[in-house]
Amino acid sequence: MATPAYDSVFDEDEVADNVELPSVFAADQFTAAADGIEVQPATSSAAASASQVKIPDLVAQFLTHFHTQLVERNTWELHAVYESSFNKLTEKFYAKVAWPEAESISHLVNDDPVFLILYKELYYRHIYSKVQPTIEDRVGSYVNYCDLFNYILNSSEEPCDLELPSQWLWDIIDEFIYQFQSFSQFRNKLKNKTDAEIELLRERPDVWNVHNVLNVLYSLVQKSQINEQLIAFRTGGDLAAAAGDFGSKPLYRMLGYFSLVGLLRVQCLLGDYLLALTTMENVEPGQRGLFPRITACHVTTYYYIAFAYMMMRRYSDAVKILANILNFVSRTKHYHTRSYQYEMIARKSDQMYGMLAMCLVLSPQKIDENINSTLKERFGDHLNKMYKGEEGIASFEELFAFACPKFISPSPVDIDNANAVVHDPLKHQSKVFLAEVKTQYLATTLRSYLKLYSNLPLDKLAGFLELAPEDVRTQLLVFKHKSRQTQWVSGPVASGQLTQISDIQFFLKQDLVYIAENKVSRRVADWFIRNINKLEDVITNMDNKKH
Repeated sequence: MATPAYDSVFDEDEVADNVELPSVFAADQFTAAADGIEVQPATSSAAASASQVKIPDLVAQFLTHFHTQLVERNTWELHAVYESSFNKLTEKFYAKVAWPEAESISHLVNDDPVFLILYKELYYRHIYSKVQPTIEDRVGSYVNYCDLFNYILNSSEEPCDLELPSQWLWDIIDEFIYQFQSFSQFRNKLKNKTDAEIELLRERPDVWNVHNVLNVLYSLVQKSQINEQLIAFRTGGDLAAAAGDFGSKPLYRMLGYFSLVGLLRVQCLLGDYLLALTTMENVEPGQRGLFPRITACHVTTYYYIAFAYMMMRRYSDAVKILANILNFVSRTKHYHTRSYQYEMIARKSDQMYGMLAMCLVLSPQKIDENINSTLKERFGDHLNKMYKGEEGIASFEELFAFACPKFISPSPVDIDNANAVVHDPLKHQSKVFLAEVKTQYLATTLRSYLKLYSNLPLDKLAGFLELAPEDVRTQLLVFKHKSRQTQWVSGPVASGQLTQISDIQFFLKQDLVYIAENKVSRRVADWFIRNINKLEDVITNMDNKKH
């Protein structure tokens, strides 16, 4: 059987070619000037949202410079402004308050409507991140996203000439889905809402409606012809012809690709895991050469594919893809500390270790020693409890709640019905997962006994398990069934072949169990290479200290 592509180990020398890592920019005029200014922090967001706002000179200069770079389509300088200058000024002037409203700064940018839309995207994102958003903020952000996507998608004859850094384009899609997710949870919690808020929810059922969100993502995929481009890239076809006028533009190509990842994420949040994987049918994990991959996008893609695999009982595939991405994160962690997305990547990494722990208990297999060591360090207690059969169900439940995404309900709560039942999607998905776990909680114990014998009488095994022989026979059938899983080989991530993944083969003849264990040879070469590299690092460090 062919080795899955995502089972390969990342080479640190290939990292820069593989993923667009965070850039380190030289201190520009704004960040350098901000370091020398003492700022008296404001105490409330009201000061920033007032109609007459005093804008610091440095911020005014920054906005003018920002606008100039956007008009001149200077993508590299925009990248520096977006990732470095904006965040530095935010820390200095607006750490706990909102940036000035768009109306307050419009005179600095000649009332440029496109710039003001992009500025409001950053403005509302900052409110979600640092300030508690009001319902007006949530509605305003939705309307602004509608304006932005209408501007991009409604250019029916020719593409718009907007150019933005890839990182910003990913953040737009990522934040769009995050705010949809946040609003869905906000909308379903009717307690402590004012009459005005309930009335606004009643009047605007279109705001962050699931159909509207999906429509935007599918429209971006269709407009960019990204699926056609991916097929042409894979088959060696004419990429330019497949892309068309719109898809040949970096703006549409990157938004189309990021929207595929966004659809994967949204479908997982809604609980449709097969559709989530089908959405990625033209994307192979680890595919290189077509796009500069943003680190956060790369991690998000692997996380949601792995989660979909886990919920579809494809634990072996989930383990392989999790081990691969966690190995990548570990090897590139010194790059991530430079990025403003460091916390997000670290949090997702913890969640993926939690997911890996559950999958390994349900489908034991060998993984990279470094990953296994980190896993035991972080979730050793949970692993020990989950291996204890029925006693470990509570640990599975706790770890699932930690590792899973924040699910959403596709249908809003009935505001006009005071007795409407609000369904908790997390409880529902947890119940589905735990129901599967409970059907095989004896599998781990059963496997540990079978590994000790080449043949074993059924009544003796029943004595070990403290069960009736007929119940043991049932558990053996369950173990046999659960050890067969659909496993990805090549092609679309949703595809696969039904494979025996257990390292133990057995059959039952009358009342005697015959066992054959498949010995997995140790990958000695990898162990030596890894430890030789460690030794070289130690020698290099010692030499550096001498000098």
